[in-house]
Parts: sequence; structure tokens; C-alpha cells
Amino acid sequence: MNPPTSTPHTASGAEATDRSRTGIRHVLLDIEGTTCPVSFVADTLFPYARAHLEPFLRQHEQEPELQPLLCALNEAWHQAEDAAQEPLQPQHAAVEPPCLDQLCRFLQSLIDEDRKLTALKDLQGLIWKEGYATGALRAPLFADVAPTLKRWHATGLQLAVYSSGSVAAQQLLYEHSDSGDLRLLFGGWFDTRIGSKQDPGSYLRIADSLAAPASKILFVSDSLAELDAAHSSGLAVIFSNRPGNPEHDPGFHDQVTSLEQIELSL
Repeated sequence: MNPPTSTPHTASGAEATDRSRTGIRHVLLDIEGTTCPVSFVADTLFPYARAHLEPFLRQHEQEPELQPLLCALNEAWHQAEDAAQEPLQPQHAAVEPPCLDQLCRFLQSLIDEDRKLTALKDLQGLIWKEGYATGALRAPLFADVAPTLKRWHATGLQLAVYSSGSVAAQQLLYEHSDSGDLRLLFGGWFDTRIGSKQDPGSYLRIADSLAAPASKILFVSDSLAELDAAHSSGLAVIFSNRPGNPEHDPGFHDQVTSLEQIELSL
């Protein structure tokens, strides 16, 4: 048997790991559990979108710019209905769209399951946009995030975001953060349109988009599966171990409890 290429860390805590990186030019950041608490997404954003689905759609369903999104959501509903049919029963023809009540119940169930449906993420982003605009929503970042991002940006590092939330939702969160508008710190925004975060190919496509070798990109995330995928594509990776995160095992990856612990030099 060939020996493993990396040895798991047996000591506990971020202080036992090596967070220094040289030659990194791009820092690719997850949001939930990395720069923003998981609780904000799970306990604030998702419930807000769930509660405002029906009134938002009733108010805006006739607007032309919403029609492509509604078509995608209706198609997702039909696919779910067809998949639920008994094998020996004829499946209905996906012709008539669901009524608004049916569609809302379907979308609420997807929110409850945290399904990564791109059209739903887009709709959530539109709902959150109204919430941010009224002041009902404001994104709490970890205290170390804004100072570290500003320091990295000032040293010439290129910052980017990769999150399962839509690009629009990512930009809203950083625009309406409790540390002010941080959008100008980022030069790249990526969501599931680039591919699944657990697909190694997604990280190669991001590297192509950034016009950077994979080895020059550091990806920071709270998800071990995402880090494994990025690592297999040649990216440098670090596990974000924040309070309230669902995962606390970094596997063989280095870990931090604060972005300030990451030492980068060009």
C-alpha cells in the first residue's frame, strides 16, 4: 500500500496546524461558517425567505423580468411531481403550471431541506434584497473578517467568493454587513452556476475564470467535502472551524478559528 500523501493532524485546535502559505495570489472564500455565522443563514435568512415567498410572488409574479425564473421554478415542480408518481401510473404532462399555493409549498419544502436549486437561490436573493433594503436584514460577520479582508486586499491579494447562495445574494450580504459595504474588496463571485462545490471540476473552472494556476489559489471553507474537492484539483485549502459550525473535523487539512491566523505571502 502506498503511504498517504498527507498525514492527519492528531493534535486538537487551530494552534496545532500550519496556516502559513507562500505564493498564494488569490483567496477564495466560502461564506456560511467561514466569514458569517451559520446561524445567520439558518435562523435568519432561510426563515425570512420562507415567510415572504408567497407575498413576494403574489406581488411580482406578473413582472416580465421574473418570468424566466418562474419558468425554471415551475419546471422544477413538474420534475418533482413526475418523480413522485407510481411507476405504473402515467405521469402527467408538464403543461399547466402549478398554482401559487402549490409552488410555494414546494419551494418551502426545498428551503427546509436546504436544497441547492439555482432558481430557488435566485428567488431567495430577490426576497432578501427587499429585506436588506428595508433594514430588516443585516449580515453579521465574524469580528476578524473585515480587518483581515482589508489587509489582504491592501497587500495585493485577489479575493473571491464561492458560495451556494446566488451571486446576487452574496453581494447583498457583503453590501449590508455590520462592517459596512465590503463588495469592492472582491474581484470574483461564484455560485452553483460554476458547478457543485463538491465537484473538483468546479474549482478548475474557477481557476480558469481567475486566470490563475490552481496552486496559487487558497480556498477557505467549513465543509470537509468541499475542501477535499478543491484539494484534489490542486488548490491550497484551509478548514474554517468556527463556533456553531456543523463540522469540526478538518480531516488532513489545516484549520483555523479566525482568518487572522492565516499567514500569506506573495
